[in-house]
This record gives sequence, C-alpha cells and structure tokens, in this order.
Amino acid sequence: MAEISAKLVKDLRDKTGAGMMDCKKALTETAGDIEKAIEWLRQKGIASASKKEGRVAAEGIIGSYIHTGDRVGVLVEVNCETDFVARREEFKSLVRDVAMQIVACPNVEFIKVSDIPAEVVAKEKAIEMGREDLANKPEAMREKIVEGRIQKRLKELALMDQPFIKDQNISVEELVKQAIAQLGENIQVRRFARFVLGEGIEKEETDFAAEVAAQAGRKPEEAKPEEAKPEAVAPAKAEPKPTAKTAKKTAKKK
Repeated sequence: MAEISAKLVKDLRDKTGAGMMDCKKALTETAGDIEKAIEWLRQKGIASASKKEGRVAAEGIIGSYIHTGDRVGVLVEVNCETDFVARREEFKSLVRDVAMQIVACPNVEFIKVSDIPAEVVAKEKAIEMGREDLANKPEAMREKIVEGRIQKRLKELALMDQPFIKDQNISVEELVKQAIAQLGENIQVRRFARFVLGEGIEKEETDFAAEVAAQAGRKPEEAKPEEAKPEAVAPAKAEPKPTAKTAKKTAKKK
C-alpha cells in the first residue's frame, strides 16, 4: 500500500475542496493516485458537497421516528436551502434515516465533535487520567494514551461520526454528503431531542397492603388485623338416657 503523505492529502484537498479525512480516505482507496482519488470523491459526491457547506440552509423539515414498542422516540431538525428540496422524497428519506440513527445510538449527545463543550472534554480527560491501568505509566505516555482515548470517546458522543446503521461502510457524515451531491444543496443536521418513556421519573415503591387499606379508609396497621383466637368452650354434658327404673320413679312422682 502506497504511503499517503500530508502533502498529497493537501494537494487533493486544494483541488477538490473536500475535507482532510475524506481526501486521505480517497487516496487510500486509490493507492495514492490523485486523479483516481478525485474521481472517487466525485462518485461519492464528497467533492461537490464540501463546496456547498458554507451556503445558508434555513429551510428543511422536522422529522420523527418512534421505535417499535412506543418507548423511545426522536425529533430531529434537518436543514436545506430551499423548500423545493425539503419536499422531495429523497430529503425526507434522509431525515427519517437520521432520526432512526439517533434512536439506535443512545450514547450520542451532540451533532459533531466540534459541538462538544470544553467542560465535557475536561471531564472525560479527568476520568481517563484516573484510570488504574495508567497509574504506573510515565507522564508523557499517559498523556498520549489519554489523548487517543478521549478522541475515541468524543466520537462516540457525536452523531456525524457514527457508522450508518443501514451501511456500516459509511458514516452519517458521508451519508449527508451523498445527499448534498444528489440534491445539489447544502444540508445540515441542526439539532435533535430524544425521548425515553419514564426517563427521569423516580418510581415509588408501593406497599400493596397499605395501598388497599388506604383505599378502604383504614390505617395501614389495620390492614392485616390479627385473627382472634376462639375461646375454649367446654363441651356440653350429654343427658343420660332414661332407663326402666327411672321411668317408674318418674311415673310414681306424678
């Protein structure tokens, strides 16, 4: 495999306007052949997409996706340049795919890595620096390892860096760029909100017996009264059956 130099990546970027990572990938796929790399970028729609990224995208739609079981749902706003493109089925399909992607990635909190606040990055660094497996490492090595782990972690939080659920060979960012090339307008995923049924609600542990007692208007301690033990009752003495002698005595008395 040909070595892809930084200069070669820069030359391809200057010619196409594509991003650095896209250029590097194109050169890797084409063994460093810059002309073939340009064709590769055009086929993917990446070259033309990058040139449109600076254009204002104020139209679009708000799409939704409710997962099977109705327990998780997403609202997402995706912008384009014109209402005409917003009404096209290809654009609506893209929005549905993005909403579905967000549902499938519960760890995603931001659109891009660049959107992640500095305090979140600092918190992640503090967590990684405190890992036990780095305790005995030299400081310089620790910093290098932590930097790599943080970059990986930040990508896990960013929607655009996720592998597309319907085609793991491309990222969500590449999916959007393909749509830009197809529809001819700048497209931006602006914001999203995820809803999980019952999230944030503290569920109370209910004493069933106490609940029944409350409904019956009794105090909880009265819910299960102890059964009174029946008092011991002496068995009644059976009267003796009359005999012939007792019958005669009774007759004489009368």
